[in-house]
Amino acid sequence: MSKPTTIKDAIKRWEDKHPGESISDATEVGFQFQWPPIEKMDNSLSALTKCRKLSLSTNMIEKIAGISALKNLKILSLGRNYIKSFSGLEGVADTLEELWLSYNLIEKVKGVQVLKKLKVLYLGNNLVKEWGEFVKFNDLPCLEDLLFVGNPLYDSMEEAVWKVEAIKRLPNLKKLDGEPVVREEE
Repeated sequence: MSKPTTIKDAIKRWEDKHPGESISDATEVGFQFQWPPIEKMDNSLSALTKCRKLSLSTNMIEKIAGISALKNLKILSLGRNYIKSFSGLEGVADTLEELWLSYNLIEKVKGVQVLKKLKVLYLGNNLVKEWGEFVKFNDLPCLEDLLFVGNPLYDSMEEAVWKVEAIKRLPNLKKLDGEPVVREEE
């Protein structure tokens, strides 16, 4: 089997595909579907100084790392990897508005509370199974769109019951699992 693609390799491939452009000026960068897959995020990502949207989805990444220098990052897509936790996001906590983490291995949401500007969180098809973890999303003051379908907690109850319980626990949500939140008037 061949060696995994490194971030440096991915940057080189990107620059080969975009002749005359520098990755440091790019506002949108996609390193998804690398072959062989990327296994590690590292400080080579600091070259993406103007990046507002970064996609590393569909690789084999286990840990979020190397993004602290990305001071313009608003959208981070890490779906379809092997990520187990929210650690590593502290450096982008002041700018990140959307985090796409569906199809990973996240069971505990510890560390999510640093993301004070987060509006959108896609966390479908992970391993969250307890309400105690789910209510930690209340620590995200701007969160308005949550995708949670396919987690054991979601799968453990009927959809209608799930919706009522989830909305009750997260009173600021505007959208849940792709549908607008409708609240009964008190």
